[in-house]
Amino acid sequence: MNLAPGWYDRPVKRFLMLAGPHPRSLALRRSKTRCARAGRGRLLWILSIVALSLACRKAPPPSPAAAAGPSPPAATAPQPPAIKPMPAQLPAVIAKIDGEPIERWELESAIHGVEGRAGSAIPPEKRDEVLRGLVNQLVDFHVLAQESRARKLDVSDGELEARLAETKRDFKTDEAFQQALAAQGFSLPQLQQQMRTSMQVSKLIEAEINPKVSVQDTEVDAFYQQNLERFKQGETVHASHIMIGLPPNADAAAKTQARAKAQALLTQVRGGADFAKLATEQSNDTGSAARGGDLGFFPKGQMEPAFDAAVFAVKAGAVSGLVETSFGFHIIKVHEHREPHTQPLTEVGGQIKEFLTGRQRDAKLVEFVGQAKAKRKVEMLV
Repeated sequence: MNLAPGWYDRPVKRFLMLAGPHPRSLALRRSKTRCARAGRGRLLWILSIVALSLACRKAPPPSPAAAAGPSPPAATAPQPPAIKPMPAQLPAVIAKIDGEPIERWELESAIHGVEGRAGSAIPPEKRDEVLRGLVNQLVDFHVLAQESRARKLDVSDGELEARLAETKRDFKTDEAFQQALAAQGFSLPQLQQQMRTSMQVSKLIEAEINPKVSVQDTEVDAFYQQNLERFKQGETVHASHIMIGLPPNADAAAKTQARAKAQALLTQVRGGADFAKLATEQSNDTGSAARGGDLGFFPKGQMEPAFDAAVFAVKAGAVSGLVETSFGFHIIKVHEHREPHTQPLTEVGGQIKEFLTGRQRDAKLVEFVGQAKAKRKVEMLV
């Protein structure tokens, strides 16, 4: 069961993406849209202002009237206003909030993040729509940061340095960190600026939004009873893996080297080595490596096809051979298979509460942003 919308549908996630630590997740889980495919590397999360890619947004549910059946012919619904074209050459400053500039590099960072998640460049016919959405998100983001500072919720240099040090720990050397930063086309001061701004937004949400959010157990129970179909699960599996990663355009020599390393690890596993210990020390999927390679339970069709086929074919307690995906080579250990079933409330109650809490928080945040923006002069320069 997956209640939470994608990252691009959640206002709080949009504003908090930069605020919290985001270790590299598996990036194997498959979405039904390309936009949900995870990016590579935590630095990309940090450098990417969370942006609403309108090209990926889900369609709204049908209205009650539409669900009721045919209705008499009605006047043609008004068309949404045309999207203002974005200039081919972006100016150095794209907007101002009370004179504070939003610079071109911030939008370019957001674009890079969207394209990284989608796995491809923004289609030309979607450029105006997506970039306009990103500009609007950047404006909201800066409005919240300004509001945070106005409420004396600023971020100290010590807090900023601690967050930067936490980010650098994800890289084996400072040189690797600098290379990753350069690959994204950003300077260290720009990274620090985005970090500080996102931390200001995080503080504001913690202080002004979260205390006003409350979901009762009766609401959780009612949601469960009204949505039982959403909690029916097909076959699922609980597995761990060790991944020896490869870049997208790895040459034959790199593949040979990665395969040899993975094969050596597989030999150790089959020789009795501690799987979780090896995953922690050797896996390039740092998100799961911190948990000994544990991926938790997941259903069929959520992983890449090669990984999916292998994991559901391995018996509980057994280890796969080498499995190759677009991310590299994997060694998979299966802990448990579960037959199709309806998840009980005791199992999903926490997820439901998290979903309802997020939905309530999102609504309050949208209202708060509107009020904060109304107090400021917003100048759109594109």
